[in-house]
Amino acid sequence: MIYQGSCHCQAVRFEVEAPAVIAADRCNCSICSKSGFLHLIVPRRDFRLLTGEQNLSTYTFNSGVAQHWFCKVCGIKPFYLPRSNPDGIDINVNCLDTQPAHIQVTDFDGQNWEQHAHNLAHKSRID
Repeated sequence: MIYQGSCHCQAVRFEVEAPAVIAADRCNCSICSKSGFLHLIVPRRDFRLLTGEQNLSTYTFNSGVAQHWFCKVCGIKPFYLPRSNPDGIDINVNCLDTQPAHIQVTDFDGQNWEQHAHNLAHKSRID
């Protein structure tokens, strides 16, 4: 299925191809829990930025590998380049304008990321 998504003000719009039933991860690390990010990691080929590239700002921390993209206008982070899957894109399911019929949410221990990151590595692989 193709899902449409955006930031709050819709200055940044995107689409992502994902299954009808979304397998999402809820991370307990500080940035994810404070921002309410619900993770859907997909291969880059399944993501397309439609509008708003000029409205994106990047935030990095810790290792500097993950690139968190925020809308400069409204401050929402609709997607980012994850450290666990540098060949993929991590979509905030909460930013999908067309909601999936069903979302299966799995808790992920991001507070202990180094011990658990390998559990996410397969998510951006192309079968």
